[in-house]
Amino acid sequence: MRLMVSGGGTGGHIYPALALIKALKKRDPDAQVMYVGSERGLESTIVPAKGIPFQSTRIQGFKRSLSLENFKTVYLFLKSVHEAKKMIRDFKPDVVVGTGGYVSGAVVYAASRLHVPTMIHEQNSVVGMTNKFLSRYVDKIAYVFDAAVDQLPANKMVKTGNPRAQEAAEIVSHFQWDEYGLHDDVPTLLIFGGSQGALKINSATVAAIPAFNQRNYQVVFVTGQKRYDGVMDQLKNVQVADNVVVKPYIPNMPEVLPRVAAIVGRAGATSLAEITADGIPSILIPSPYVTADHQTKNAKSLVDVGAAEMITEADLSGTTLVAKADQLMNDDALRQDMASASKHLGVPDAADRVLDVVLSLQQK
Repeated sequence: MRLMVSGGGTGGHIYPALALIKALKKRDPDAQVMYVGSERGLESTIVPAKGIPFQSTRIQGFKRSLSLENFKTVYLFLKSVHEAKKMIRDFKPDVVVGTGGYVSGAVVYAASRLHVPTMIHEQNSVVGMTNKFLSRYVDKIAYVFDAAVDQLPANKMVKTGNPRAQEAAEIVSHFQWDEYGLHDDVPTLLIFGGSQGALKINSATVAAIPAFNQRNYQVVFVTGQKRYDGVMDQLKNVQVADNVVVKPYIPNMPEVLPRVAAIVGRAGATSLAEITADGIPSILIPSPYVTADHQTKNAKSLVDVGAAEMITEADLSGTTLVAKADQLMNDDALRQDMASASKHLGVPDAADRVLDVVLSLQQK
């Protein structure tokens, strides 16, 4: 098989694409893959580092207000479509898959114009502008959250889950908390605002540490590398007890997650795929700074079935964080119920499900 994949801009678009490629290579080691991304997106460094053939094009998104930059955006889109058609003719893919981001709009649209079978993957509850545009042209739409169904053509929709979930589910963890000076027989709460850290989550956690010091559960607070020094400055005059560990980042997060009793974090699509694949109870603090507030809607999908609690960023403080953490960490039965609900939402074979849709298009 020859597969062309396009997705970029954020890890939420890139990592599902990489998980799909991994599943394809596992099933068909001779498969040929080409990844098309943007020149300056994260994918331009992440994908080549994985040894995956990569080509790029220059593209940018629309401004949501009236702006002359939008004329440039249209020009770059049309130019990228032209470049993508040449890439497609040269590579001759059997199927082209888009996982989101502006670059996938040009690539998947170009493929549809050349009558190559196409599919998009929608990771969020609120469908992005690119996938809404592409939904008119593609053959199939894979999705994760039921809330997305009413926003796209129903006859094209296939529920698959997020391919990243399968990577999380297949991890065999040998991690032990004694690596962090903690105990494996004590419930551990992980607080993690993403790889860059989240300022409001960090501030609330710093305020909560005096209370966490007195708890009979453990807390691992991951600040994000860029914010670590600032957090440590705030903690200069604050005692941090032995049951609380502060880290800038965790390099082996997939191995750590299965050892977590509960997690506090954002509600991005990739995070929720990993959390539900591992069946982890969560306290979600959606970012209010994302398009169409989609993280809040993602979070509600878990809250509504009892898999998570939610604190809005506006309501987040040291006091509200400790209250929710105590409610969850001091009630083993509640955690077990939430873990079961979370696991029920998880799709541990999501990458294989997406791949099955891709292969069905190849046979058209």
